[in-house]
Amino acid sequence: MIYNRIALIGLGLIAGSIGLAVRKRGLAGETTGSASTAKSREIARNRGLVDHVCKTNAEAVAGADLVILCVPVGVMDAVAAEIAPHLAEGATVTDVGSVKRAVIDAVAPHMPGYVEFVPGHPIAGTENSGPDAGFAALFENRWFLMTPTESTSEAAVARLQDFWEGMGALVARMDPDHHDRVLAVTSHVPHLIAYTMVGVADDLRRVTNQEVVNFSAAGFRDFTRIAASDPTMWRDVFLNNRQATLEILGRFTEEIFALQRAIRRGDGEHLFNHFSRTRNIRRGIIDAGQDTAEPNFGRSAGGL
Repeated sequence: MIYNRIALIGLGLIAGSIGLAVRKRGLAGETTGSASTAKSREIARNRGLVDHVCKTNAEAVAGADLVILCVPVGVMDAVAAEIAPHLAEGATVTDVGSVKRAVIDAVAPHMPGYVEFVPGHPIAGTENSGPDAGFAALFENRWFLMTPTESTSEAAVARLQDFWEGMGALVARMDPDHHDRVLAVTSHVPHLIAYTMVGVADDLRRVTNQEVVNFSAAGFRDFTRIAASDPTMWRDVFLNNRQATLEILGRFTEEIFALQRAIRRGDGEHLFNHFSRTRNIRRGIIDAGQDTAEPNFGRSAGGL
């Protein structure tokens, strides 16, 4: 047991997976959780995601020595302000947002001096969302990035690292601005491209929806899987990581123009060299154990 009581604010995919992993691995004495809707609270209660499902965030954080904010980035400010007066002395507050600078700016000003704030981001998830989507193995062999502030104690950081490693995650520390730039490359812009490509297919009236569904190749199916992600979460990600996202989008646009030029000119050597270089990235991801080389990325034939 690493913490006596853990509070999960928001009971979606990530929080639900944390709750199930904590119970499976015995990482806490008890867990509480809160959600904004009665339906989510009912599902969480029926699935046993936490020991106690609370109606309010204030009730959930009372007496907790670890509080994990599992809410969209856009509401971090309001939630932090709401729970601040109810936090226990010596508690650690962390989060799971995929943008870090905006979360620090939103949460840190509300934190009392007697709590520790350790911003974090588990690089794990699926296209599904909600309290019925979580599973205990979500974080196994996946990275959890910590971006502690200057005022965070080493003891609090080390304890949180033990917690995430206890769930099977790999843990690293990163500067928050560097984190946001890296994730713009590895997650944020790829999601934007997927949303755009699926939108383009939908806009092409000469290709009916049924044709898109029936004749989808593997590449387009993967775009649709990514584009099925939670709209609220991704709206907030792009609004709160504008600078890094726009920078990477600019570089992406330059690459697209270069490929357009190569195709127009029939420059097969440029295309081959580009595809060979990018193919090695995929091999590196598999070698690092962050994906599988199984057909269809290890997903069942019936899945997206």
